Amino acid sequence: MRKSMIALFLAGVLAPVAAHAADGVDAIKQRGTLVVGVKADYKPFGFRDPSGAVVGIEPDLAADVAKRLGVKLELVPVVSSNRIEFLQQGKVDMLIATMSDKPERRKVVQAIDPPYYSDFVNVLLPKKAGVKDWSELKDKPLCATSGAWYNKEVAQKYGVKIVAFDGSEKPLFALKQGNCVGYLYDQTFIQGKLLDSEWSGDYAMPLKGILDAPWIMAVANGNESLMKFLEGVTKDWMKTGFIVSEEKKFGIEPTEYSKAMYEKMKSSTN
Repeated sequence: MRKSMIALFLAGVLAPVAAHAADGVDAIKQRGTLVVGVKADYKPFGFRDPSGAVVGIEPDLAADVAKRLGVKLELVPVVSSNRIEFLQQGKVDMLIATMSDKPERRKVVQAIDPPYYSDFVNVLLPKKAGVKDWSELKDKPLCATSGAWYNKEVAQKYGVKIVAFDGSEKPLFALKQGNCVGYLYDQTFIQGKLLDSEWSGDYAMPLKGILDAPWIMAVANGNESLMKFLEGVTKDWMKTGFIVSEEKKFGIEPTEYSKAMYEKMKSSTN
């Protein structure tokens, strides 16, 4: 009897989370709100405007999904260290949060194919450094974000010394303090920084991007109806050039991936 009571108690505690995490299209429509995890510190993909609202390319994508579903949109700010946990715990219905496509991630969430974006790795450098090639960074310290999947590979291939910090603001501060020669991070993030006068005057991104990696949207494992819906939405974004137009709207150069997928899909009848 005691074991049965414990089992019933655990089922009651865990069921709401599991049910929410697996909510499909019909449940979201019934609720009337789509809850999406996005970045709030990654301009231009997700950042806060002067009023404090989260805006950017990915909030715009989330808004388009909500519009297609005919529901309201709720944005939940996430960071790299908690975004998958938020999805698994049912705090969000889906993620559009600059998440690179990696095999270990596909084991714990349901990735949406095709990937909606793809980005390179690059370095934010002081203009006065005069660096024109990756080989010139050998044996030099590069600030980086802890846990970035490419830190080790860049260190091995180019002989740089990685100086890692949590998040993106700490390594940027260290760069300004002269603790490293540049900041190693996602190319689109660097492009976003260079839109700000704080960085555009003295800093640049002179190197060619490397290690191109697709970005995936994700839903909880088992959420088949939302997965299939988002697959169709993604293909439509590519067919209409919506993502390319979003890049231009926020002042960054459309990636080769965005342009290539638009050219591939625009004449598609599917």
